[in-house]
Amino acid sequence: MRICAAENYEDMCRKAAERIAALVVTEPDCVLGLATGSTPVGIYDLLSRWCAGGHVSFSRVSTVNLDEYLGLEGTHPQSYRYYMEHNLFRNVDICPGHTHLPDGTASDLASECLRYDELIASLGGIRLLLLGLGHNGHIGFNEPGDVFVPGTHVVELEESTVRANSRLFDSADEVPRRAVTMGMRDIMGARSVLLAVSGAGKAEAVARAFSGPVTPRVPASILQLHPDVTLVADKAALSLLTAGREDLFK
Repeated sequence: MRICAAENYEDMCRKAAERIAALVVTEPDCVLGLATGSTPVGIYDLLSRWCAGGHVSFSRVSTVNLDEYLGLEGTHPQSYRYYMEHNLFRNVDICPGHTHLPDGTASDLASECLRYDELIASLGGIRLLLLGLGHNGHIGFNEPGDVFVPGTHVVELEESTVRANSRLFDSADEVPRRAVTMGMRDIMGARSVLLAVSGAGKAEAVARAFSGPVTPRVPASILQLHPDVTLVADKAALSLLTAGREDLFK
């Protein structure tokens, strides 16, 4: 694992966006795996601005998102399809048909999970996967559990996840309790992983993921086994993992 230390959230976003943009410039038809949530917003804003300025083009890129809430149409303001459209897709020159998310409204969820796995395989897998990190160590919506689940699957969200996401809804009661998420096979199958983390509230999760044992109780810990992971994080998020390593921020 490589650590790319940033001074603050803005610096973290820039460092992460630069890596994504560099890949798109050198491999224009790459497949990007994308995350949602508050952390990537600044990353997507930079990519959108660079595309508008003619510095990078997404015209040949394909994307697969990590997850989607169950029961929310793509037009719902809190769906992840809506999030991606408003934070990235409509702001860049990507082909709409090249953007993919799990369908949280599918009538047959088992078939939908299989379809999504097959879709990722048909694209040749993920070249670079952008991940965020939950306070409980989740990646995608892979919550702490007894086993690492390999394929796309439906998950019951932990109350801590519901609480964390409730800030985006009018009330916690409106937050869906279930979601469909990419499994560990496709996450670990990505050629490169870019984990973006910001804030002191994530420091314990970072430390547990990368200085503790590999365990499904801390889903992100499986990334210790991936051959190409870059952790881009600010000082606050790295504070417990890199104590005494002030040289990282020079």
